[in-house]
Amino acid sequence: MAEQTRRLVLGGATAGVVARCRDFTRRALADWLGPEDSEAGDDVLLLVSEVVTNACLHAGGPRELVLRHSPGMLRVEVSDDSPEPPVRRATRDRSRPGGHGLVLLERLAKNWGSLPAPEGRSGKTVWLEVTVPAS
Repeated sequence: MAEQTRRLVLGGATAGVVARCRDFTRRALADWLGPEDSEAGDDVLLLVSEVVTNACLHAGGPRELVLRHSPGMLRVEVSDDSPEPPVRRATRDRSRPGGHGLVLLERLAKNWGSLPAPEGRSGKTVWLEVTVPAS
């Protein structure tokens, strides 16, 4: 099976965008993995929520969500307009909520990172890869 790609253009929106991205991802996973593989799907949905939330909180909102599925692997890419790469806080600031997104990425994703936007654009893409059952 060749790689399959799904793209959701968001244009920097923040209102309702996390739920929209989760729904989009849930539909893609159902098509690619089948509805019975809920454990892998739950982890992916949690990771999508965290990465999209980070784009909303720290980068003005996601520009685009891209899902790439190949046998045994799923890659999630969230692009935004901020050139700043994700940074895990060294010490937890108890006065601010959240702060767990990158910890979850480190624990649940096989690999993750960020890439600067292509030449001529500002921003970056935060990506993550997870192992999924081969369909």
